[in-house]
Amino acid sequence: MIEYSSSKQISIENFIQSFGGSLSKDNRWVILANLLPWDEFVGVYVKSMSRKMGRKAINPRVAVGALIIKHILRSTDEDTIDHIKENPYLQYFLGYEAYRYEQPFTASLLVSIRYRLGTKEFEQLSSYFMRRVHQIEQKIAEQKDNDQNPKSGANNPAKAHTSAERPVDDVEKAIENKGHLIVDATVAPADIKYPTDLDLLNEAREFSEELIDLLYVSGQGRIKPRSYRQKARQDYLSVAKQRKKHKKTIRKAIKSQLNYLIRNIKTIEILLDKKDVILFPLSHRHQKRYWVIQELYRQQKQMYDERSHKISDRIVSISQPHIRPIVRGKTGKEVEFGAKISASQIDGYSFLDRISWDAYNESTDLISQIESYKERLGHYPQWVSADTIYGTRDNRAYMKSHGIKYSGVALGRRPKEALAELQEYEKERKKKSRERSQIEGAFGVGKRKYDLDLVKAKTRLSSESWIGMVYLVMNIARLMRVIFCSILKMVILFWKKLEKTVFDALFPAGAGTMKISVSTF
Repeated sequence: MIEYSSSKQISIENFIQSFGGSLSKDNRWVILANLLPWDEFVGVYVKSMSRKMGRKAINPRVAVGALIIKHILRSTDEDTIDHIKENPYLQYFLGYEAYRYEQPFTASLLVSIRYRLGTKEFEQLSSYFMRRVHQIEQKIAEQKDNDQNPKSGANNPAKAHTSAERPVDDVEKAIENKGHLIVDATVAPADIKYPTDLDLLNEAREFSEELIDLLYVSGQGRIKPRSYRQKARQDYLSVAKQRKKHKKTIRKAIKSQLNYLIRNIKTIEILLDKKDVILFPLSHRHQKRYWVIQELYRQQKQMYDERSHKISDRIVSISQPHIRPIVRGKTGKEVEFGAKISASQIDGYSFLDRISWDAYNESTDLISQIESYKERLGHYPQWVSADTIYGTRDNRAYMKSHGIKYSGVALGRRPKEALAELQEYEKERKKKSRERSQIEGAFGVGKRKYDLDLVKAKTRLSSESWIGMVYLVMNIARLMRVIFCSILKMVILFWKKLEKTVFDALFPAGAGTMKISVSTF
């Protein structure tokens, strides 16, 4: 059962605190609570839940808000619950009417919340949030115009036309290419141990021994099958503890672990055949892990026989078999292990366009990213800034057919007589090319500040939810900076007006050399 009643955010004065006092209106959580479209967020979350079956659900706003708090504070699931329990500002942000010192739900429930919010759900959350962003930016622009020119706005008939009342020429101009689209790709590394063939085989062997212990039932007069686990462990440690390992030594150790593992797999098959039961004796978790170690053995055996280190769909983690190695070719990080993501940036706001656990060429996403830009804003971008890998002939032909300028260097040689005419264009192109660093900075912020560099979720769906929430939180932080800067500009404008008023009052005729600055006040 789901209980949620849509209502406006309560005022700070009505928020009850057992220890007295009142909340500050300038607190970031108080400001953010009044900015987010909670009803739309809750509607997306509720669609993924059952309304007839199960126990009474927690408040959907608390569920979605808890994930936002987690990534803004960069805390663990357990610490997030403690922060909510201890902080009245966080409880106000979650829609509480009064402060109460109790945890809203158990920390393990955050895992289920991530399962309910997949890639499609985060696309909807991002869409609703950007609508609110456009509304806020429009109000800021109107307020700025009113401050600079009090006669403009609703009182000015020249600017009182709505979009439906505009002349045809204005509508045609509105659909022209406008704006700047920046695209790039990166990897969100998963929280796994750096994989080596020897360590993976040793982990698989240990799990196979665990399955043998689980399937063998003592007291039935049967002799427990041998697994030689002590000798296998010694063989592994004798190589793993060496500081410098020779290739022949590693190859010999891998062969030894392969033999131990296939022996254990055959033993498990024999024990499964002897089970005189109707139901399969292994749980879903153990059965899935058993399939993984069988596939791992096949891959490692094939690479050993072929003396190769490459194979398709290579398993690098037994507990997270969906993770694949992504070759990036960067200094210090030639290979990363996690999800590869394609992202775009518009006016400082980042959008997650694709998540893939397999390596792919990001240039194939450019056309779909441009079309997504048109769906969001109603027109194509004027400029597209991207890495050189995006400058394929197909992408260039597509952008040329839609009148889109590309920040990459043009193909082929330019005639000397055309160089003078292209100087202004080249100057603007280089400027747009330098602006591509903005999306690189967004990747850095997401990885350093919001845990995009270490995705600690354990499954494919929860990891994608983790990445999606990071991008939503990054856009929320961007909106907060925009609001802060607009307030700061209005304050500076106020002080300038006040300075001019005081100066005119002291020196009505402009006489004297005295100058009053803002610092005087």
